[in-house]
Amino acid sequence: MLDRSSNVLPGAYVSTDQLLRLRFRPKPKEPSRVKAASGAQAGLRLSKQKGRGVDFAEVRQYQPGDDIRSIEWRVTARKNTPHTKVFREERERPALLFVDQSQHMFFGSQQRLKSVAAAELAARIAWQITASGDRVGGMVLDNLGHHIFRPFRTVRATGRLLQQVALSNQILARPTPDTANAGAAHGRLRDALGALNQLRQRRHRVFVISDFGGPLDLWQSSLHRLAQHHQVHVVQITDPLDGELPPAGVYNIAHAEQTVSFYSGDTALRARYASDHEKRAARITELCRHPALTYRKLSTADTDWDTLAWN
Repeated sequence: MLDRSSNVLPGAYVSTDQLLRLRFRPKPKEPSRVKAASGAQAGLRLSKQKGRGVDFAEVRQYQPGDDIRSIEWRVTARKNTPHTKVFREERERPALLFVDQSQHMFFGSQQRLKSVAAAELAARIAWQITASGDRVGGMVLDNLGHHIFRPFRTVRATGRLLQQVALSNQILARPTPDTANAGAAHGRLRDALGALNQLRQRRHRVFVISDFGGPLDLWQSSLHRLAQHHQVHVVQITDPLDGELPPAGVYNIAHAEQTVSFYSGDTALRARYASDHEKRAARITELCRHPALTYRKLSTADTDWDTLAWN
């Protein structure tokens, strides 16, 4: 259930039922639609861009820049003024969600873990797009590998995708030697991003939801390859402890079979920790500076996601 003090899913794990119920959350107010449109880039909505399409809309007086191949000669002859046909093009805009449920997402200090936040966000996006009539598919990355779901337009198909998100979320636990193996984790990430880039169809909307742990060079090359053929929305899940150590005190951190103890009040340590985070954050922002990429950052500390619109 949603936390009474906020409009987000709390805790360390998420269930299939919780993700399915997000279908009935209040829908964000949609921006006003453009009335007259025709275009080459669209979904089940009219595009602002002009171009010859599939559905005839109207005949109007020729304007500079109109395609001369669309001139309506009979109306032109009757009115003695050039007139052209206007077409309305409606194309599908299939959406693919890349949902990271790997080990480094099993972390959080505010309300819930990053893995739960990513699962919730994926569900909210999926339900909004399903409600708009577009197809939804995706890929879920977890500690076992990746799971691919072809885009479909049905509630049942969206439910199957979210069921896998919940299953991948529920197998997360304290690191073991296998899940803590950085080389193996990077290999799973490389395989998943490689499979995502093997999509045969073009012009998908791709939503990449992760905290972007792992090699940034791998993320950059994969995202830029995706952006050559798709519209890519990058959503980074963060946590307040990513950039600042907790209040002064002695803390023990367990990672697989290793335990590290440190004093967070060390001024030099705090400065170095914050600096390393800022450098990585700057690199992530920079790699998303691409004309076909959009970038957004959301935190586990956020309290209301009902206002987020993704259509």
